[in-house]
Amino acid sequence: MLNRHAREFFTKLFTPLARFLIKRGVTPDTVTVVGTFGSVLGALILFPMGQLFWGTIVITAFIFSDVVDGIMARLPEHKSTNDGRWGSFLDSTMDRLGDGAIFTGVAIWFFTGGNNVAIGIAALACLVSGSLVSYARAKAEALGFDANTGIAERAERLVLTLVFTGLTGLGLNEWVLCSVLILLALASVVTVLQRVWKVRTQALL
Repeated sequence: MLNRHAREFFTKLFTPLARFLIKRGVTPDTVTVVGTFGSVLGALILFPMGQLFWGTIVITAFIFSDVVDGIMARLPEHKSTNDGRWGSFLDSTMDRLGDGAIFTGVAIWFFTGGNNVAIGIAALACLVSGSLVSYARAKAEALGFDANTGIAERAERLVLTLVFTGLTGLGLNEWVLCSVLILLALASVVTVLQRVWKVRTQALL
């Protein structure tokens, strides 16, 4: 839902930057990799140090590369040497790495200096259930099915996690973050079940 409503706005916002990077010889793949590793470093360095707000700021800045690389790939100025499948594969793989680092960083902090095991467990639950959401769709599409459904897609999970992690760093009661992560994990499980049911329905036709 968030992807559909926000895509047009962010496309208009970042198209000038995308054109600038292409003119400078920067490729979408480079933006994808740099953005991912920036997010990973922010999540695995700042979050475990307890810098939840600044970690969120750094991660959010690099996450926008996920929008920019897609815009770059679609611009007519971009001279692609592949049919787009490589870029899609790289982007999806880097997304999984970045998401995993975010939830891992949150878990590390709350298992250690943050001293809140419940949040640590909830973060790991989000990590596992979120991975299942992505895997279910990828496997379904590899088998020729459509599994593009569910109440908790990547954008929603990521936005809510970062917003409430950042607010926790500013003093929001950490049990609010715990509640949000638990709800996200449950929503992810529901999404997996929705995708399984959709694929099962198609398989029976």
